[in-house]
Amino acid sequence: MNPLRLARMWQIYRVVRKYGLGELMGRKPRQHKQPRGERLRLALEELGPVFVKFGQALSTRPDILPPEVAQELAKLQDRVPPFPGAEARAIVEKALGKPVAEIFAEFDETPLAAASVAQVHTARLKPLPNGAEGTTGANNPGMEVVVKVLRPGVEALVERDIALLRALADFAERWHPSGKRLRPKAVVAEYEKVIFDELDLMREGANCAQLRRNWLGSELIYHPLVFWDYTRPDVLVLERIYGISIREMDTLRQGGANFQVLAERGVEIFFKQVFRDNFFHADMHPGNIFVDLADPRKPSYLAVDFGIVGSLTQADQRYLAENFLAFFNRDYKKVAELHVESGWIPKGTRVEDFESAIRTVCEPIFGKPIKDISFGFFLLRLFQIARRFNYQVQPQLVLLQKTLLTIEGLGRQLYPELDLWKTAKPIMEEWMWNRIGPGAQLARLRSQAPALAESLPELAQRALKQLAQGPGQGALNAESLDALRGEIRSANRRTVFAAAGGATWLAAALLYGLTAHSPPPPGVLPVCGMLTLAGAWCWRRAMRHEDQA
Repeated sequence: MNPLRLARMWQIYRVVRKYGLGELMGRKPRQHKQPRGERLRLALEELGPVFVKFGQALSTRPDILPPEVAQELAKLQDRVPPFPGAEARAIVEKALGKPVAEIFAEFDETPLAAASVAQVHTARLKPLPNGAEGTTGANNPGMEVVVKVLRPGVEALVERDIALLRALADFAERWHPSGKRLRPKAVVAEYEKVIFDELDLMREGANCAQLRRNWLGSELIYHPLVFWDYTRPDVLVLERIYGISIREMDTLRQGGANFQVLAERGVEIFFKQVFRDNFFHADMHPGNIFVDLADPRKPSYLAVDFGIVGSLTQADQRYLAENFLAFFNRDYKKVAELHVESGWIPKGTRVEDFESAIRTVCEPIFGKPIKDISFGFFLLRLFQIARRFNYQVQPQLVLLQKTLLTIEGLGRQLYPELDLWKTAKPIMEEWMWNRIGPGAQLARLRSQAPALAESLPELAQRALKQLAQGPGQGALNAESLDALRGEIRSANRRTVFAAAGGATWLAAALLYGLTAHSPPPPGVLPVCGMLTLAGAWCWRRAMRHEDQA
């Protein structure tokens, strides 16, 4: 192993010994003046940004950590020791190419908050010269802003630890019995992408702007305005927002906040970001969340810190949505089939065996009141069972899983009776309906019908060309002829099923529309329902033949 990595491992070992953290790994505890939570926090701070990020993630899970440890780790969210304000001023002036006094009427060198990657200073904008407008579309004289400044030298510190993680992951994948299944190299590669993206404040500004567009006008959450004229890779200027930190529970309580609405809105925001927008804020620890109590009965969120975001492929979105709904409906066979179909479980796995294992995990959980079900505990138990079936870790979903656990942990802190499943299910059902309902499928049919209609002539032309070549290279043999026949049959079936599905949905829509403004005759609604199901079945068959083509 590289000498620098060995030196880093030795440093980590010394820090662990220095703070007596061996007890966290089952060793006999030693006497210390400081409680273990404080020692763990200090150790993570000393080890640097990668470890601080890990501590931030842990801090949101008081259900799996002792409360005093979780409370101490919460200090990592925005109370990391700052670097000098004069140094921050110098970074801003170098990045923007002019003195701070020419841009800001005020600039406070005392940081408002300091985290592992950057720290934030408050400021007030000066008017642009001659009433000119900036790229934000407004002059904004005297507007209060926050200036986020990247920590000096943070890239080198992150690269050092990522290199170490790469080496450890490579070793684990080669020699650990579950290395191939757990895919530690792929997980580290995904984390490396996430954390290096966070070091580019231009990217963070773009993330904020996208989230703002997605939610502008919503009563659930607000995202600040980005000032692109003053934003660079190591400096980000945003509109300053005022709210109550989600951690200040007593203040929220005194303000009359409806905690149930607040918790349920948090879940709604997350699931809509994932499935409606396919663009979710993936660093939603309490240090990044504020509350607007303008209407305490319907409190809304104010978000900050957009360095880490996530998105999914359409296939992962669909599989996740179908998995969630199958779990909600206790359709364990469907869950098992989806895992095999998606490749998360090896193709040769007997669906019945995996279904039985999932039922073993789920039934004891569903036997409890919903409020007592921990989604985090459920996922951990599910992964334990899936390990027996050689479950392949999906690195692209790690960020989503971490964010989901964070949201659940935060929601239960706000409102212990939170029913995450009940809150999420209608959102999932609406999303699925929008994807596979009659309107969506008719639109898809309209867009794909020309290609489907053209497929048969194309296949026939290919066959004629091969026949014209006669014997020799490129000629049709029995095997290729059978394959061609299969393609033609598949295309025929695809066209037939797609047309049948579209016609069936159209019939259902027309029948329902004719009776929508008056009480429908007996039997009309069941017929509409049967037509809709028949259309879904036809369309699913068409898509299956398309995948096989």
